[in-house]
Amino acid sequence: MTLKEVAEILEAEVLTGHDKLDEIVVERVAAADMMSDVLAFSQPKILLITGLNTPQVPRTVSIVDGVGAVIVRKNMVPQTTIDLAKALGIPLLHSRLSMFEACGRLYQKGLKPVDSLS
Repeated sequence: MTLKEVAEILEAEVLTGHDKLDEIVVERVAAADMMSDVLAFSQPKILLITGLNTPQVPRTVSIVDGVGAVIVRKNMVPQTTIDLAKALGIPLLHSRLSMFEACGRLYQKGLKPVDSLS
């Protein structure tokens, strides 16, 4: 599934990485608010779903070689987070869905979890 399809399924606003939406293929999804869990248990090429909206999100995705991040539940994403994601080349999406619903929709469409984070 492409990141563009993920954005459509999650009714997400694309904040950065507009030019990569059709190129990036998502196969595995991790959901966590603690970036230490992502650092400890993640696998490369994951899409991170998180309720955290700080610059730690794009920084962590970059470190674990993830394909992007979806920030859920929040009313807004700070400009500092958007700017860092853009600087790091990390696609960043924003969905008002709950983490539960976002994960459920993607699982229903066939995306696989990162077992050690589930």
